[in-house]
Amino acid sequence: MSQFFQIHPDNPQLRLIKQAVQIIQSGGIVALPTDCCYALVCQLDNKDAVDRVRRIRGVDDKHHLTMLCRDLSEISLYAKVDNRQFRLLKSATPGAYTFILEATKEVPRRLSHPARKTIGLRVPQHSIVSAVLEELGQPLIGTTLILPGAEQALTDPEEVRDQLEKQIELVIDGGACSLEPTTVIDLSGDEPELIRQGRGDAGLFGF
Repeated sequence: MSQFFQIHPDNPQLRLIKQAVQIIQSGGIVALPTDCCYALVCQLDNKDAVDRVRRIRGVDDKHHLTMLCRDLSEISLYAKVDNRQFRLLKSATPGAYTFILEATKEVPRRLSHPARKTIGLRVPQHSIVSAVLEELGQPLIGTTLILPGAEQALTDPEEVRDQLEKQIELVIDGGACSLEPTTVIDLSGDEPELIRQGRGDAGLFGF
């Protein structure tokens, strides 16, 4: 049975953030709010937890999971970023964007796309996930909380608990989230490519 924490969306209670991080560090999967939809997150280097996230979502290893980072410097540790890409990233982070970039050797091979060696990364703009990332001290691996067969993400924490309480360790209630997922921009090629129009303004990238 999953635990259920009510955390203030603007001023997260540090005691509860610390407990959430302990759950993540022990291999748990957490549903938490972001600046877009609710997301499922787990520890970066826990293979079993990552595999469980994929099973819950019903996706294979060709589906990009997203690395949630604290800031741009953390992105540049896990992705190869040139000056052009850095300027684009700086203009849109933190925010409602996921970027596809070439992964560095710091990324476990099983987390990057098996053929293209790319990884999805983002810097979310939400106090709860930011506090969790700061306390954890490393990126989270996450994915939008869309269940197999569903067209939209779950945004009600009570509904998340009802549907997933036997499959994950913690649901964080930080209030309702947007229905829109992130805007996905592929920066791994010569020119930016719009993969998915979501909440972020694609006009920043000339689309």
